[in-house]
Amino acid sequence: MARSVIDPVTRIEGHLRVECEVENGVITDAWVSGGLFRGMEAVMQGRQPSDAFYIAQRICGVCPISHGHASTMAAEDALGITIPNGARIVRNIIEAAQFLHSHILWFYTLAALDYVNPAKALEANIADTYALAEAAGTSTANFAVVQNKVKTLVEGGDLSIFTGAWLDHPGFAADMPAELHLIAVAHYLEALEIQAEASRVIAIMGGKFPHFMTSIPGGTSWMPTEEKLDDVLFRLMRVRDWVMNTMIPDTLAIAPFYSDALSYGGGTGNFLAWGVFNRESLEMKDRYLPNGAVFVPTSGLTVQDADPGKIAEYVEHSWLSEGESGLNPADGVTVPPKEFPGYDTGDKYSWAKAPRYDGKSTEVGPLARMIVAYLRGVEPVKALIDSTLEKLGAAGKPEVLVSLLGRVAARNLETAVVADWSLEWANELIAAVKGGGVEFFKPLENDNGKGRGMWEAPRGALGHWMNVQGGLIANYQVVTPSTWDISPRDKDGVRGPMEEALVGAPVLDPERPIEAGRIARSFDP
Repeated sequence: MARSVIDPVTRIEGHLRVECEVENGVITDAWVSGGLFRGMEAVMQGRQPSDAFYIAQRICGVCPISHGHASTMAAEDALGITIPNGARIVRNIIEAAQFLHSHILWFYTLAALDYVNPAKALEANIADTYALAEAAGTSTANFAVVQNKVKTLVEGGDLSIFTGAWLDHPGFAADMPAELHLIAVAHYLEALEIQAEASRVIAIMGGKFPHFMTSIPGGTSWMPTEEKLDDVLFRLMRVRDWVMNTMIPDTLAIAPFYSDALSYGGGTGNFLAWGVFNRESLEMKDRYLPNGAVFVPTSGLTVQDADPGKIAEYVEHSWLSEGESGLNPADGVTVPPKEFPGYDTGDKYSWAKAPRYDGKSTEVGPLARMIVAYLRGVEPVKALIDSTLEKLGAAGKPEVLVSLLGRVAARNLETAVVADWSLEWANELIAAVKGGGVEFFKPLENDNGKGRGMWEAPRGALGHWMNVQGGLIANYQVVTPSTWDISPRDKDGVRGPMEEALVGAPVLDPERPIEAGRIARSFDP
């Protein structure tokens, strides 16, 4: 038996330690430790509700749009505001641009080096690379130039942005052709520009990125013009074309070489989504990607409505003070201890709380959203998942998505769905502006109330809770997607979703557990 540790887990946004017990080449137990105390809940107290929009975004530099929207929705719920339809469309477009930016960044910049070896690209035949790209239906690039760039890095002894990926690890697919490695490296570089295009959409509509300025309580302060709308539509079209013609074909080309990852890394089998991208009703149950909870172990792939009232947060294995445990976030507290108790996998080992939905350890994220949408019969999602399962040789078996490879595929498939919808919303906004009479903002009128903003970040289910008294915030609580996924054990010793996903995974080299890194990064913590 060996202890295998990755500390820190690299190529993520945050501070994370993964510790695994490995026996006979398989992980038998795992502990995931969040190493950062944010404390934004305390920062919010005593401030005006409108200030929370700006502060909440600082929780994350990759998904600030979602935090801004969830915070604004909490204020609007607390103060009894219904935003105009124009603001709904604007928020959908800004949120979609962030999803596109985040998912492209995740697959190429953060996760690709778990599956693609840039050094292997040096063995590729350039003519064969073009032929393979055509056969795979993916876009071409100047592959010879890219290969020479990698050659210069390797010969110079400095792999630059490709450093630290255990590129000599036997866990890379031995039968994946060098030409596919070269294609992926070329698209890795292209992705840097394409994700920037999505960011520019946010900058146009939000004033700047990453921390935008316009989705204030009451609607939006952004006023569209014909020139700005044309700019937004052009950039969204460019991103959408690249996703469809590069990202999705790349996913389908690489996935078969890691088909064993359909058999492990599934986690708890419980999934939760609050839903994202509002329709005109603004109802949580009526979103483009809908609300839902799925409990695979007990009921198979069936979905039920998700209820924020069923959340409870536990801190028995967290470094936070234990005075209040098992509370719903509406009444929650976030208090650090007076003295740091130390890291102990048998006791306290993480700053993260352990949120549970209806008492269950529950995964959130693109996989959860895609499973919920599939079961809700959302047609673009259902059609795309069915065709992907067929290409993976798993037609009619959506349950195989509950795996490491399924989690990776779900995020990329969601990118395609959101890319299509982003154009729909852009054209909807153009038509609304041309038609005239569209409203974008309603002012605040009340100064007391309790509210919540239940939304989705690219990483998963996100909730902000706000209690306003006398025009100031009396209490504020946040449950981020990563809090769900990296949660430590709860009061009953039940593992969090990422911990459970690690158990049962193969490990070829305990000193370099690339398999554990793949699983951790598949959650995009």
